[in-house]
Amino acid sequence: MAASNPDTALRQKRPPKWLEPLGLLFPGAFWLIGFLLIPTFLIFVKSLVPLGKQGFGIENYQRVFETIGGNFIYLTVVARSLGYAGITTFFCLLIGFPVAYWLAVIAPKRWQSLLLVMFVLPLWTSSLLRSYAWITILRPTGLLNSFLGLLGIPGINLLNKAEGVIIGMVYTFLPYMVLVLYTSLEKLDLRLLEAAADLGASSVQTFFKVTVPQVAPGIVAGSSLVLISSFSDYINPHLLGGPASSMISSLIELQFLGASRDWGFGSAISMVLILAVSIVIALVLKYGDRSVVSDG
Repeated sequence: MAASNPDTALRQKRPPKWLEPLGLLFPGAFWLIGFLLIPTFLIFVKSLVPLGKQGFGIENYQRVFETIGGNFIYLTVVARSLGYAGITTFFCLLIGFPVAYWLAVIAPKRWQSLLLVMFVLPLWTSSLLRSYAWITILRPTGLLNSFLGLLGIPGINLLNKAEGVIIGMVYTFLPYMVLVLYTSLEKLDLRLLEAAADLGASSVQTFFKVTVPQVAPGIVAGSSLVLISSFSDYINPHLLGGPASSMISSLIELQFLGASRDWGFGSAISMVLILAVSIVIALVLKYGDRSVVSDG
């Protein structure tokens, strides 16, 4: 009787080829389903359960549009959160682009890595500690007013105000913007800048017609990252802002841990937050990967 071929026996034990892609997808799919889709589904189901009632309904979502004295109290918080996030994104882009450009293009190559690490070094510390540091700076008797007093300038109170929240959020999320922009600007084709200068383009024209189109995906990605993160920020509004500066994260926390313990309404607001973030991510996936757009 002829001995069996080892290669043939190995092929017979090997699973079918159509199972191999499923095996490669299993780790990511398990993580996605177990830690994203299932928790989101549970939050959605909980959002359909009104407080003190049996069955399911959309009352919790209707409460988002509830008015008191003619004012949309909950929509105001959502709009305020979106406004703070938009302002934070604008200032992070305004400050972060020159910094990232200097790090990626102007700074000596041998110092770029060290300078980048030094700039993102605050991310290695707790965001809670950084917010407490800003309390020390912004309070009426803090370092800022002490410095202004030495210059003979009247002190200002930025703590427990919208301005203080914006300052804390910009400081918190600026390194993320710089990191994303640095990655795009590092690939900037400097020959195109030289060609634009040779053709008589001004520095402003070169910036908007050559530089910005090349790094547009990085601008979209960095802005989206900051917008999403700042929209759901909790620590800075909680520590640096007052009741008039509360954001959607504080509203959700109040529903789950406050006196009312209205988990259904808190889940409904969470779904509103998830929907807003999903819309931003969808826009990034659609437009963020586009390369240089031609004028013609």
